[in-house]
Amino acid sequence: MNKPHLFLDRDGVINTIEHGFANTIEDFYFDEGALEALAILAPLFEPIVVVTNQAGIGYGFMTKKQLEDIHIHMVSEVERAGGRIDRVYYCPGKTSDAPTCRKPNTGMGLQAREDFPNIDFNNSWMVGDQATDIEFGQRLNMRTVRITGKNQTPTLFEDIQSDFYHANLLEFARNIQRINKKI
Repeated sequence: MNKPHLFLDRDGVINTIEHGFANTIEDFYFDEGALEALAILAPLFEPIVVVTNQAGIGYGFMTKKQLEDIHIHMVSEVERAGGRIDRVYYCPGKTSDAPTCRKPNTGMGLQAREDFPNIDFNNSWMVGDQATDIEFGQRLNMRTVRITGKNQTPTLFEDIQSDFYHANLLEFARNIQRINKKI
């Protein structure tokens, strides 16, 4: 049986935003437990991809080069901790432009399937902290996981309901690992 495929949002799932956008490597802070989570998830999913809206480029808060440097740093730190991110997809467009790559639109997911033809959305998981992340996963028929964060509850999550709820990526990873051991 093929391993399931994992799609992760970045901001609020892998990293914590301290002040607005993470415009530089110095502004990029891993969420507590995220590196450990990605090490747990690495053997369980193939591929692991990040899909992230990055309107800061469209609004001029950062350049594509700055964002790519952040992603190189992120992937390097994940690998150093024993985890893996196979590809990072980002949409630089402004919210008002509504480009097809911007979640909840499915452009980044479809691009990932072009790059990884073994991706079956019915055997995929989407983990995110925003309604747009969950809707993205639902549009592609993925199982969805809402990261509720420290101060949020599922009842505050607009009209979009996720399949599962976890406080953070590490909680999700530990639960998936436990389930996988039982199979």
